[in-house]
Amino acid sequence: MTDLIRVIHAPRDRVDEASAAGERPPRREWLVTNGLGGYASGTVAGMLTRRYHGMLVASLPAPLGRMVLLNHLLERVRLPGRGVIWLGDQDEVAGANAADQTEHLAEFRLELGLPVWRYRVDGFTVEKRVVMPHEQNTVHVNYRVIEGTGTVRFNLRPSVHFRGYGAAVDESPARIYTIAATGNRYELSASADLPTLRLMLLGTRAALTLDEKGTPGVSYQMEETRGYQWKGSLWSPGYFRADAEAGEQVSLIASSEPWDTVVALSPEGAAAAETERRRRLIAVASVGNDRFAGELTLAADQFIVRPAGRVEESARARAAGDDVRTVIAGYHWFTDWGRDTMISLEGLTLSTHRYREAGYILRTFADHVRDGLIPNMFPDGQREGLYHTADASLWLFHAIDRYTVSAGDDETLRKLLPVLIDIVQHHLRGTRFGIRVDPADGLFTQGADGYQLTWMDAKVGDWVVTPRRGKAVELNALWYNALCLLHSWTQQYGGGDGLDLAEHARRARESFNKRFWYERGGYLYDVVDGEHGDDPSCRPNQVFAISLPHPVLDRERWEPVMKIVRERLLTPVGLRSLAPGDPDYKARYYGDLRARDAAYHQGTVWAWLIGPYVDAELRFPGADRSHLRNLLAGFDQRLDDACVGQISEVFDAEPPFLPRGCVAQAWSVAEVLRCWLKLWVPCRRCGADRMCTAPAPYRDASGAISSRAGSGRPRSGRSGPRRPAPASAAPTPSIAPCSSGSDPLARAR
Repeated sequence: MTDLIRVIHAPRDRVDEASAAGERPPRREWLVTNGLGGYASGTVAGMLTRRYHGMLVASLPAPLGRMVLLNHLLERVRLPGRGVIWLGDQDEVAGANAADQTEHLAEFRLELGLPVWRYRVDGFTVEKRVVMPHEQNTVHVNYRVIEGTGTVRFNLRPSVHFRGYGAAVDESPARIYTIAATGNRYELSASADLPTLRLMLLGTRAALTLDEKGTPGVSYQMEETRGYQWKGSLWSPGYFRADAEAGEQVSLIASSEPWDTVVALSPEGAAAAETERRRRLIAVASVGNDRFAGELTLAADQFIVRPAGRVEESARARAAGDDVRTVIAGYHWFTDWGRDTMISLEGLTLSTHRYREAGYILRTFADHVRDGLIPNMFPDGQREGLYHTADASLWLFHAIDRYTVSAGDDETLRKLLPVLIDIVQHHLRGTRFGIRVDPADGLFTQGADGYQLTWMDAKVGDWVVTPRRGKAVELNALWYNALCLLHSWTQQYGGGDGLDLAEHARRARESFNKRFWYERGGYLYDVVDGEHGDDPSCRPNQVFAISLPHPVLDRERWEPVMKIVRERLLTPVGLRSLAPGDPDYKARYYGDLRARDAAYHQGTVWAWLIGPYVDAELRFPGADRSHLRNLLAGFDQRLDDACVGQISEVFDAEPPFLPRGCVAQAWSVAEVLRCWLKLWVPCRRCGADRMCTAPAPYRDASGAISSRAGSGRPRSGRSGPRRPAPASAAPTPSIAPCSSGSDPLARAR
């Protein structure tokens, strides 16, 4: 594949869409990450619109966490005729000279996922590129004169406000900045408890002119829109200058790393290394000439990180011959979340053949299991997680299943099997937050005052918007799936003595099909035995009763459920979180925190739900794969949206389906990529040129199995041949059903 290039010819704003919604046009954004959780990000136009924007947001050991160290870089270019242009349009920082520069920014593009700006004026063409060396808190901002006659002078003014990346923009900068120089190495400091920002300019006649300047009243448009403090101050020590002619480059390096690390790579070397790393990612993913898959592979890479903040955890893992990895749930404000990580793991790592990192991620989270729960999330700058989630631990079973099938790594499964057994035992006995299995019917229930434990977890102050306490439909689908998987694994490898997993699964399935069918609506209750009885809200959570490898819902009810999903929930960008017509339905995700969270799971479309939707559709013999692929292809144009090259967290529930929330979300990218490849690559079991078209195995009304799938478990070639299943009196459930899945425990019955 030739290097991937995505060009935005009108890179400034999305005026038409925003005007139709009665909003100010949002600015397109860009993102470069460093594999540590740190990043560089801003708007294509050069404006600061979010508190999270910065040319260097470093990921530092706890308790610091992610910090904005270099907030803004004001770029002025003096041409040979003494004319001056500004490359950005940050009026508040540049002053009155910074007029609208739309005519200068001719093109913005991503090359292998890395941002490139091309400016044209008075016969000169200047390119700007941003690169972050992998696993360094370092950024290189490179300017090259592509064409033009004469010498161009670059004046670059760095502005700072050292603070946590999520801190308010008006957080008092009650500190005195100092700058020290040794040759062309500059160090900007604030206090002993904060990191030092190291700066270096490389170019002809490079120098720093000390010209201290404080700029109050810098406005952040998106913070105002989102109801947060939106005016803050920046401080600058002066400006760098350097000259360049056609074919020459000027580079500013900013870093929190020691000097020996900063200078280890030249700007050219850093760019070459990162380019080669990205080419290898695409080669390993084996996406051929599929441009969309290649771009999503690079987008996926931005979420896989070594958690720089948890130094002790990394040291322990490495001492044991292992390593630590995790998944940033979304940029800019999310950290690593257990649920998001487990859902994203297949698309981010297994679909892209990054098996080693997938294993690191699973073992990292398994090491944090407490009372049968994996962390809901790790707060930024902290070493320990928070555990208020009912489903993350159940998603762990699913992630391990997909990993074992794809990577053929039985050793990780064997190592984690005692942890998985412990999780199920805790759930059967009951654990934190009211998470337990109801002994009366074998269904999974949960709930505690003040907590939101499912993935629909919006909370404002003391208001839990969608508490969903009781027996939630997707939690019971996940519970049944986990029981089936654990039954299979203990049959093969032992363990779980005294746990009648097959009986627990049988009882859960029987109760599920008795309790969750909402006859009047022709679909599934969202929650039964809730605070207000059974909840008939039409939500996408019912899809998981069909989509998971071991579907809990009886086959004859699949089509009625999916008909409702297609008619009321499906959109071009995912599934609505609540069907139109419900009194709580919100068509637009916009406004301050309370307004947004009131809509977060009350209609707002979630892109990641396209994954389970596709899985559910593929259960049906003769599923229209071309239609599904066309549905996914619509996300290609979304890569031009909020953050170029990425897929947003959520979208409005009605046309034009404006992107909202995080501009880059792990499970959005993961599920689109996973399903895109799933619909195209050969089936691992039968070797079909496309995804396996064998009819779905299922239980008919009499309990008999139709279109029975094979139960062989594929292994990767490098892991050796597939072992035969051990002989047993009880049939062993299939670990790796094909795209249609199966109900292995039905065979045992």
